[in-house]
Amino acid sequence: MRDIDPIASARRTIDIEANAVGRLSERIDAHFATACELLLACRGRAVVTGMGKSGHIANKIAATLASTGTPAFFVHPGEASHGDLGMITRQDVVIAISNSGETTEITTLIPLLKRLAIPLIAMTGAPNSLLARTADVHLDVSVAQEACPLGLAPTTSTTVTLVMGDALAVALLEKRGFSAEDFAFSHPGGKLGRRLLLKVGDIMHAGGEVPRVTEDKPLRHALLEMTQKGFGLTTVVNADGELLGVFTDGDLRRAIDHQVDINVARVGEVMTRSCKTVPADLLAAEALGIMESHKITALVVTDASRPAGVIHMHDLLRAGVV
Repeated sequence: MRDIDPIASARRTIDIEANAVGRLSERIDAHFATACELLLACRGRAVVTGMGKSGHIANKIAATLASTGTPAFFVHPGEASHGDLGMITRQDVVIAISNSGETTEITTLIPLLKRLAIPLIAMTGAPNSLLARTADVHLDVSVAQEACPLGLAPTTSTTVTLVMGDALAVALLEKRGFSAEDFAFSHPGGKLGRRLLLKVGDIMHAGGEVPRVTEDKPLRHALLEMTQKGFGLTTVVNADGELLGVFTDGDLRRAIDHQVDINVARVGEVMTRSCKTVPADLLAAEALGIMESHKITALVVTDASRPAGVIHMHDLLRAGVV
């Protein structure tokens, strides 16, 4: 084992790659804008291809494009020459990644793409390579050195290519006006999707689960309703069922502190009239924000001034919103 300081080695790698990424911004020019225009005008999909380590980067770039509003998928260039080329149509745009720009599996596809008049965007580290010269647009991802001290393992070059792909995806996202809600629709199974798409009405307690008493009832009725429903509050309504306020655990403590006789007091005498309410179509994430900002654990959901439901912090936890 050689006497090498792993911390110094790691820092050297990070510095080399960070410097290479920093210099990449100088190459964001008219060629980059043209690449964006080709992808925005595409009526099919962005087909991203690459071999070896470039293939792994290409796969990730395709995934990023697809999740940010640009339909995309990865095609292995070796498989493309043996049937998978049928996955590419005249409506598509191909993004080919090769550090050398001479990868055989990639260059073999060029005549076929040209014959079909499919726009080709190349990402290479060699502006004079075959791929760079024959592409409709070339994005320069060259680096001064690899972080690998042998100069063999793709390290800095793959990092820079990945950053170029991210820059392309984000530029397209912004140009399309792609929103957070659009993003959530392509991520419905994840926590982010739940935060962005779930509405209060999807998880609130409704019907007979809603605690409810009228303001003229004795306080003990409110305490019984709170205990049975388990939300730490009960809604207080008038004879027509319209919401007047809430009675909470906090109201009970304040009533005791003020030496109110809870055996004879009426709910309307000690309730909170200016309670926080939300509509059923509010995003659950927004309801969470209201709870956090006001330091409360439950909200009344209203519909035309009537209590339609209750949502508790525990509901948000179970739904994965928190």
